[in-house]
Amino acid sequence: MTSEPLAVIDALRPCPESGTYVDELVTVRAWEGPRPRRRLGAVRTPHFDVQREGHHVHLCHALRPDQIDDDLSGLLSTELFQPGWLRGPDLFERLFTGIVVSSAPEPELAWAAFYRNTLDRIDDALDAPRAEAAAHGTIAQYAPVYRYVEQQLAPGSVLEVGCCFGFLSLRLAAAGRQVVASDVSAGTVALLDAAARRLSVPVAARCADAARLPWAAGAVDNVVMIHLLEHLEAPAGDRAVAEAVRVARRRVVVAVPLEDEPDETWGHVRTVTLEDLAAWGAGSGHPYRVVDHHGGWLVIDTDR
Repeated sequence: MTSEPLAVIDALRPCPESGTYVDELVTVRAWEGPRPRRRLGAVRTPHFDVQREGHHVHLCHALRPDQIDDDLSGLLSTELFQPGWLRGPDLFERLFTGIVVSSAPEPELAWAAFYRNTLDRIDDALDAPRAEAAAHGTIAQYAPVYRYVEQQLAPGSVLEVGCCFGFLSLRLAAAGRQVVASDVSAGTVALLDAAARRLSVPVAARCADAARLPWAAGAVDNVVMIHLLEHLEAPAGDRAVAEAVRVARRRVVVAVPLEDEPDETWGHVRTVTLEDLAAWGAGSGHPYRVVDHHGGWLVIDTDR
């Protein structure tokens, strides 16, 4: 007998009560008032109390709404997943969603604040690049990646493939570029679409498989894939690069982390080396360059 698959995460689903997120696997609550005494059997960290009941995980958090931004990724990883209290990318995503949603009376308001906080802190990190990052400083780590990709783009339109939350796409659109952000996850695309409307930033969000892009050859000036290929097995990664080259009229920009082992917490299934990037560049048949700068970079000039 096989167990029923878990329902897909719906980040915009109304919660049963304000300050609480519940799905099949997790219950997440925000504390109100002083932090209570630790419950018997619970794991307590500086920001979280976690307890299991069978396969269900109960988490309470002590984060204020103004503290809810994408540094939450690093915080969960540092306090709960790296020590081994919890593991698995699906559980990570559900807890992340629950913490954000539990921080405001309505999910859409919570996500709008999450996006505003994150975009503001990306700007802060870029304005003060030498400032000491927090121990869980995810934003401080990827802010220079965003700046570098912005510097590599050719003039014109941009398609971001595997956009995740779409912070880069929102930045590019706010700077005046025509931007399409795509992701294979329909829930991620819906979340970005709702945030873009609330922020009044003109990003077109679309669901698409990186290995089968639904755009014609040369449809956009730039195609970017930022920290996507480490999430794809090798054959799918090969197809994704080939699709990016096909669709880009002027330039393809690829960035990957340079890891010794794939990081399961972030959903990585493979490592990508500078040699891998060079092989993709050579296989494209176009001029290319490979750079080591806050990770590995492949830039292909497709000029058509």
